[in-house]
Amino acid sequence: MSRESLDAALRPPSPRRGWVWWLPLIAVAVDVLLEVIVRGQEPVSFILIAVPPLAAATRGPRGIALSTVVCLGLQMWMAARRPGHFAEQHHVAVYVGTFLIGVASVALARQRERTRQHLIRAHSVAEAMQRTLLRPVPRRLGPVHAAGFYEAGEGGTLVGGDLYDLCETPFGVRAIIGDVRGKGLGAVQTVAAVLGSFRVSAHEWRSLSGLAERLELSIARNSPAGEEGDPELFVTALVLEFPPGGGEVRIVDRGHPSPLVVGAREARRLVTEPGLPLGLGSLAAGGAGTTVHPLAPGEVLLVHTDGVSEARDADGVFYPVLRRLAEHFRGECAPDPEAVVAFVRSDSQRWSASTDNDDRAVLALRLDPTGAGPDTGGPTRRGAAGRPTPGSASGGRPPDRLR
Repeated sequence: MSRESLDAALRPPSPRRGWVWWLPLIAVAVDVLLEVIVRGQEPVSFILIAVPPLAAATRGPRGIALSTVVCLGLQMWMAARRPGHFAEQHHVAVYVGTFLIGVASVALARQRERTRQHLIRAHSVAEAMQRTLLRPVPRRLGPVHAAGFYEAGEGGTLVGGDLYDLCETPFGVRAIIGDVRGKGLGAVQTVAAVLGSFRVSAHEWRSLSGLAERLELSIARNSPAGEEGDPELFVTALVLEFPPGGGEVRIVDRGHPSPLVVGAREARRLVTEPGLPLGLGSLAAGGAGTTVHPLAPGEVLLVHTDGVSEARDADGVFYPVLRRLAEHFRGECAPDPEAVVAFVRSDSQRWSASTDNDDRAVLALRLDPTGAGPDTGGPTRRGAAGRPTPGSASGGRPPDRLR
């Protein structure tokens, strides 16, 4: 949120002319009408005592103070119409009661304004954190045309337990999508640890499986655990790579829903070699394998978190992502990533019968042969100064990390 938009949000809002806004005026009008009807024969000014607290629901301190003064003036005018009643003790009690209630209503309105400003500032901080952790999906990154969306499952929150990111590296365009077990601040801390490590390590580790191991190490070092965190913390994730030259995608699956491919003739699920989720890799020997799949021109690779595939309808049936994509995009030539994402977002929302939804994250990626490729087409090594310098891989398996 920019400084200008924050200042605009902190300014008192223009009055909303809903029925609550009109209640104080209605009370005044009814009281004056009754006074005219009874012609001062019966005391009706007590109704005006309710005007200041009614105004406190929609107006600021100045408006409430003004309404209190107006009500006091009307009460005195109505009492003066009845001889001997202006200074009568019951009317004096009404004046004092109206004044005290007006003062309390002004204090209430001030507290409401402070609370509103605090919530706006807290929302701006949360929005800034979301933009730092979950950056907007770039429409194009090298040869990859991308689209995506993210929605936190808990109402009123901006950041949850799902994560994603894309970056262009010397090894091609790399992407990650993941889902942290659990919710709350612990999940957000883990999201920050994984994304921070990915944004650095994706440029340094040639091996995709080595990159996944590095992400696992970041969870062990930076995520909450023990008494203050979740001892069974883990993150399901897919780590993707579109190498220079195009035509294929490399995938490391760490216990995440497998990718889908949407083409003009069909929608299919890619076969991967699932490994243990990040954070649980120490329970098994060796890391997850890397699978390579060719991508035809125009095909869209779709990855998502389980908040999409586990949405249930009123009968408890899970959302059939693959079938719905196949039915909707059958016969279309080179579906657009934005169209695929928009369909999954709206269709899964309509399918879900629950208001307590899980976090949802979706990325749609398409290789565009007309797009510009990465800046560096081959592998790199780190020079003595620590900066990447062009180089070539030695014979045999290249080292995982550039040095």
